[in-house]
Amino acid sequence: MNEVMLIEKAFEMLKFSYCPYSHFHVGAALLSKTGKIYGGCNVENAAYGPSNCAERTAIFKAVSEGEKEFEAICIAGGMNGVITDFCPPCGVCRQVMREFCSPDFKIILAKSKDEYKIFTLAELLPESFTL
Repeated sequence: MNEVMLIEKAFEMLKFSYCPYSHFHVGAALLSKTGKIYGGCNVENAAYGPSNCAERTAIFKAVSEGEKEFEAICIAGGMNGVITDFCPPCGVCRQVMREFCSPDFKIILAKSKDEYKIFTLAELLPESFTL
């Protein structure tokens, strides 16, 4: 796995973020086990509930194209697209990841190409619910 490649794609996806309400831009890059990278961004809605996070956008895009096995995801986000801190996935995104990913799935939280942290899904969602 090339972390830098995923980080670059996540940062690239920030520019597609649609966030006129929160102004918090998020980009994600999902690596499938076949080696394909799927990008995602957050897409907000005035009603808030129908909004979608960058991570779920990438996962749903991949699943809609036939992919169901994944190795890693990188997430980057910040107010007005300026990255000042790590941007961990919300609880809903963690549960969606668990639907398609094993506990050792890698989650990269990036502030830059040089500053990032890597967690497993099990670390961020211990005792997860799955069937």
